[in-house]
Amino acid sequence: MPNVVRQLFEKVEHIEALLFNLHHDREAREKLLPVQEAADYLKITVAALYSLVSRRQIPVKKPGRRPYFLNIELDEWIRAGKLKTNDEIAREAETELITDHRK
Repeated sequence: MPNVVRQLFEKVEHIEALLFNLHHDREAREKLLPVQEAADYLKITVAALYSLVSRRQIPVKKPGRRPYFLNIELDEWIRAGKLKTNDEIAREAETELITDHRK
C-alpha cells in the first residue's frame, strides 16, 4: 500500500509541475501592448484601432484613461473574425431549412 501512495504522490507532483509550466508559458507569451504597438501588431492605423475600441469591437484593457491590448487576445480576436465561405453559408442555410421543416 505505501508504494501505491508514493506513486500517486509522484503523479500529483508531476501534474502540478505541468500546470505550473503551462501557466508560466502563457504569461511569457502574453504581452501588454500600448495603442501604437497594438496598431502596428494588427497592421492598422491608430485611428482605426480607436474606432474599434469606441465601438467595443476589440478586446481592450483600460486600467485608467489609456487603453492597452493583450497580444494573445488580439490573436484570438483575429481568429474569431473569420468570414464564412459561400459553401459554409449554404450548408448552414440548408441545415436551418431542414430543421425548420421538421418542426
